[in-house]
Amino acid sequence: MLTIFMTALAVLALLFVMMGVKIVRQGYRYTIEHFGRFVRVAEPGFNYVTPFFYRVGHRINMMEQVLDIPGQEIITKDNAMVAVDGVVFFQVLDAAKAAYEVSDLYLAIMALSTTNLRTVMGSMDLDETLSKRDEINTRLLAVVDNATENWGVKITRVELRDIRPPQDIVNAMTRQMKAEREKRAVILEAEGSRQSAILRAEGEKQSAILSAEGSREAAFREAEARERAAQAEASATKAVSDAIESGSSQAINYFIAQKYVEAVAEFARSPNAKTILFPVEATQLIGTLGGIGELAKVAFGNDSAPKPSSKNKTAPTVPSSNP
Repeated sequence: MLTIFMTALAVLALLFVMMGVKIVRQGYRYTIEHFGRFVRVAEPGFNYVTPFFYRVGHRINMMEQVLDIPGQEIITKDNAMVAVDGVVFFQVLDAAKAAYEVSDLYLAIMALSTTNLRTVMGSMDLDETLSKRDEINTRLLAVVDNATENWGVKITRVELRDIRPPQDIVNAMTRQMKAEREKRAVILEAEGSRQSAILRAEGEKQSAILSAEGSREAAFREAEARERAAQAEASATKAVSDAIESGSSQAINYFIAQKYVEAVAEFARSPNAKTILFPVEATQLIGTLGGIGELAKVAFGNDSAPKPSSKNKTAPTVPSSNP
């Protein structure tokens, strides 16, 4: 009988000891209560809690967690209705505060994030809510993290997952974007035409300047050529005058013959003249040509050569026509 009693007592003692053994997994903290009053936090690993006098109050997850913000409709500053949802990342830093400073930690964080999301986005226009997500996330993070500090919770990140405007607003924004892009295309095309016109005008200006410079250079060279021709003519006339003054009749014959030949050449080049009427006699032309020959002989030192006799001269036959 004593043996049975001792065996039962040993079994009860073993059960009592086993009931007090608590194994806390990594990433969790257990709060230990003594008759309902918090006394300590059980760290990960082996922990012994005296049964009946102490018990585990709350099992707190100390890892970073994600909490979904359910989709909700928010009215923006310009009275546009948008549907928004997001996520909140948080981590419990103080297990005792997270267990005893707030009744339901997850529900409290969700309600706090939802109300502040409405406050932040309700103070912004629709365009700002769509283009300033980073600013909304930063403002929400600062507000929610400050509010949950007393709960021993650190809000690490707040992210808006989706912002959905109404379909009619989406269509209006699409038309606005299209009109804006067409406006920019027209502006760019006008700028291109303006730049092209400017460059074309600059090219025409440079062309006109170069053309004027070329005309000026050509006129200058032409005037210089006329001046040199006039100087040559003046020198030739002076030489003839000097020769006439010294009593040489060959010089005047040469001068007259040259002008006469030039005049005849001009008559011959005329496209409308089929028959040439000479205003002088043929014998005078032959005499003039003879004077040219005499002048050439004088010029080459053959002045002593015999002169052609007038008896050998034959009158050329010149065609005549009635006017």
